[in-house]
Amino acid sequence: MNPVKVIINKELKVIFNSLLFYIAFTVFFCTTGFIYWLSQGNIFYTGQASLGYLFTVFNGVLFFLIPALTMKSISTEKRDGTFQLLFSKPIKTWQLLAGKFFAILIQVLLCLALTLPYYITIACLGHVDHAVGFCGYLGLIFTTGCYISIGIFVSSLTSNPLIAFFSTFAITIWFQFLFEMLSSWLGNTFIASVFMYLSVNDHFDTISRGIIDSKDIVYFISIISLFLALARYVICKSRI
Repeated sequence: MNPVKVIINKELKVIFNSLLFYIAFTVFFCTTGFIYWLSQGNIFYTGQASLGYLFTVFNGVLFFLIPALTMKSISTEKRDGTFQLLFSKPIKTWQLLAGKFFAILIQVLLCLALTLPYYITIACLGHVDHAVGFCGYLGLIFTTGCYISIGIFVSSLTSNPLIAFFSTFAITIWFQFLFEMLSSWLGNTFIASVFMYLSVNDHFDTISRGIIDSKDIVYFISIISLFLALARYVICKSRI
């Protein structure tokens, strides 16, 4: 069997037998449900069945959830001493990373698939543009991919999952908020445009509005490739 599939299957078996997985899912649905349906800014209060607000809520909660899903990806292999044992088998570093990446992505895809009742309810309450809905989910998948790759990279740097969690959060907060804030402070300058381009939210907002631009796709693929490449470099260096 393909080593990537073997790693994905192994990771998913461990995940589905973990209490943390079910706690994370429960937190996700309770938080998104409360914000979208019961909080002061709920759709009944605003009087609008807004897909944009729905995807913004999902994006915000996933921002906090993904560091928890990625913090053990590589760090526990180092902590438990199974890291070198893993590479005693015919497996390449990129296959390990691909397996870890897709296993976590599958978890998030499952989570997003279970949010379809939210989408269906909104469609029943008012008119929705299904093309925008498709693009919103696509934007969430790309954003998730970016944060997963960052989490895996950070997890490859340490054997402590808690350090990996907080370090991942510290890096992703730049992509989620700080680059955009710096851009707004700097005004109409070249550096401001660079910071805005680095902001994940800027690209997510564009796609979630139903606009699929090649520059946004290139951005997401570049960020994912960059951090997975950095993780590969760290792992290869630690094996020497």
